[in-house]
Amino acid sequence: MAGDKAKKKPPKIVDTKYFGNLKAGVIDREICSHCSTCVAACPAKGIQPTRIIDFPNWEEDCTDCGFCIRVCPRWEYKPLNGIGAYIEAFAARSTRFSGQDGGMVTEILASAMEMGIIDSAIVTGRDDEWKPEAFVAKSVEEVSEASGTKYSYSNVMPALRKAGKAKIGLVGTPCIVSGARKLQENMIKYRKNIKLVIGLFCTENFHYDDLRKFLELKGVDISAVEKMDIIKGKFTVKPQDISFPVKEMDEIVPSGCKVCQDFAAVQSDISVGCIGAKEGYSAVIVRTETGKRIIDYIRENGHAEFDSVNIKVIEKLVNFKIKIHPYP
Repeated sequence: MAGDKAKKKPPKIVDTKYFGNLKAGVIDREICSHCSTCVAACPAKGIQPTRIIDFPNWEEDCTDCGFCIRVCPRWEYKPLNGIGAYIEAFAARSTRFSGQDGGMVTEILASAMEMGIIDSAIVTGRDDEWKPEAFVAKSVEEVSEASGTKYSYSNVMPALRKAGKAKIGLVGTPCIVSGARKLQENMIKYRKNIKLVIGLFCTENFHYDDLRKFLELKGVDISAVEKMDIIKGKFTVKPQDISFPVKEMDEIVPSGCKVCQDFAAVQSDISVGCIGAKEGYSAVIVRTETGKRIIDYIRENGHAEFDSVNIKVIEKLVNFKIKIHPYP
């Protein structure tokens, strides 16, 4: 922490404590992504990941350290976009794990654990009502139990506080990936701890309560859902076989998602999604040497079946997100 504090504090935009600046520059402008990176960074442990990021009684309790500003991906926001730099791209499915599509997120985390790159992972599980909850998985079995996409916000970054000094891998949407990189840049603790960042393809995410209410109006019994998916512009729910255009969900898209242009999680070590891969496979974009080491291990041990990926289809979604989420 001493090294972190020695770093020059960022300039303020209003004459008040730093959380007041975060509030004025990000939260009140409704561009907050709800990544909750500020929650993980706050030494006062006062910032709360409620529906709107809040710090009750911040005027008195904020220590005015500036960490919330330093690590916020939306402070002085300039959208990331494009397909991003990468080493290789392909489609694959795990031979050991099932998952949302090809089970490759689980495979990558499990392989990273076996290699000793990480010893724990921040993953998102859910309850019987599909409410997401991030937790620290300390074994391959726990990682496997959390597979599948939930389509609503998860407190991935706050869960970092529970990881201690573990070597951490984390999985998240592009805004969470950007938050992780900000933590690594600005806080020594997280620079040492975060060893692997897996990004998920993402057009938009939702608040759990909004998503649940919307699905109930569509006749979905949330407790009976086995899988949710977005395929060819339609949100589908299994096993009820309920399907409708994703565009109908525009009314519940959070304001912070409406300014995000990063579909492919360009700052991750490895990006994963289903777009551009055939059914039952994950599309995988390897961006860093850390990511490549893990994929090489998977290949060498026969832990996945590989196929080609249609990168043009991914680029189409990349460009589509820029189009529907303009930002001045």
